[in-house]
Amino acid sequence: MATSPPITHISWGRMEVEGLPPGKDFKLYPGGGRPWDWSETGTRHSPGIQPADVRELLDHGCTVIVLSRGMELRLQTMPETLKLLEDSGTEVHIEETTAAVALYNTLLETTPVGGLFHSTC
Repeated sequence: MATSPPITHISWGRMEVEGLPPGKDFKLYPGGGRPWDWSETGTRHSPGIQPADVRELLDHGCTVIVLSRGMELRLQTMPETLKLLEDSGTEVHIEETTAAVALYNTLLETTPVGGLFHSTC
């Protein structure tokens, strides 16, 4: 079973993920990840993370998803996103970014975990 790549560094505006170039925001899942480009789905801090943002994680077999709220907790999550995850039987955790990274790095050792990580506000 493929594991999710560990996050090796997090600071304001910069993340380092094993096997990927450094970046600002990431979508991570078992077997890999990529930069999270909000413009793909029109995501903004409010109303926040959209169902389209998490579908890719579900498609990669995540049974647990960690959603970061940003360093200043400005990133929200749409109710429709939470409903999609609930309906799919996916466990979800919503945390401040550094807490989200710590939880994700712990879960990846035992669980098909994915996450959306926002490294600024």
